[in-house]
Amino acid sequence: MASTRSTAAAAAVPEVALPSGNARPMPAIGLGTAAIFLPHEATRDAVLAAIELGFRHFDTAYLYRTEKPLGEAVAEAVRRGLIGSREEVFVTSKLWCTQCHPDLVVPSLRETLQNLQMEYVDLYLIHQPICQKPGPPVFPAKREDARPFDFKGVWRAMEECQRLGLARAIGVSNFTAKHLDRTLPFATITPAVNQVEVNPVCHQEKLRRYCAEKGIHVVAFSPLGGQDWTGKGNAVLESEVLAEIAKARGKSVAQVSLRWVYEQGVSLVVKTYNKERLKQNLEIFDWELTDEDRLKISQIPQKKLEGGAFMFAPEGEFTSVDISEINFADE
Repeated sequence: MASTRSTAAAAAVPEVALPSGNARPMPAIGLGTAAIFLPHEATRDAVLAAIELGFRHFDTAYLYRTEKPLGEAVAEAVRRGLIGSREEVFVTSKLWCTQCHPDLVVPSLRETLQNLQMEYVDLYLIHQPICQKPGPPVFPAKREDARPFDFKGVWRAMEECQRLGLARAIGVSNFTAKHLDRTLPFATITPAVNQVEVNPVCHQEKLRRYCAEKGIHVVAFSPLGGQDWTGKGNAVLESEVLAEIAKARGKSVAQVSLRWVYEQGVSLVVKTYNKERLKQNLEIFDWELTDEDRLKISQIPQKKLEGGAFMFAPEGEFTSVDISEINFADE
């Protein structure tokens, strides 16, 4: 009966037809797998649990080192009858900065597909508008390893990935309007998606309007505020405004935040490996926020985005690129 319950739950999740490419419709909520420091088994087990609960959209990246366990979980779900075939899931992966060289894009996707043990990804994204010296991902990277980003050459290679059938749709992540302005003039395929941070403390209204005008669907990462790398706490989960709304609505703060993101017309990718929270994260589609709730959320102070400088060590010099190419936030 697990597969019947799973199928029913999956059917309750709205889907979005992407504006370019030939991918199947994208489920409006996906499971994020940015779990670099967790054992592979944790990701595999979480993905299996998520499929059983009704998730059909999964987000990974070369950087995360979770492509292999994600692929294993999907294959296992097919074996168990939780899903009929790989075609029932929507899988996104991403090209890392060290792979953002025109001649490395197609080989990098082939490596990702080998990791996933799949013939195609539904969506392939440029992870960051930053290029680094080829090699294994290093975090933080040396400043001198930054390279000029060849927007035309890299995007043309992404288009080749779609033409070859290795990716059903292609897009970008962490791109500002300026980055898109440098990509769109020569794009024969418009990016289907721009995946950026969107949550109640990071509305991204200007960028979302820009993407809507250009026919680019926005997908939110960190819809719950993301990981607390700075030690300053989580402004979403600790928000008194959201807590007040959640109490009045009989929901969790996380559910209020996810529902708000969804009501913006934005799809979302949220990471949790906790089975109860996985279940709660799916329970956002059968109720609505009130106009008063939305007004309160619109007045929450917005955080300042920090661009890509955090990816580099503080010492050293950017010898091949201007610092403005790295610190591109709030444009």
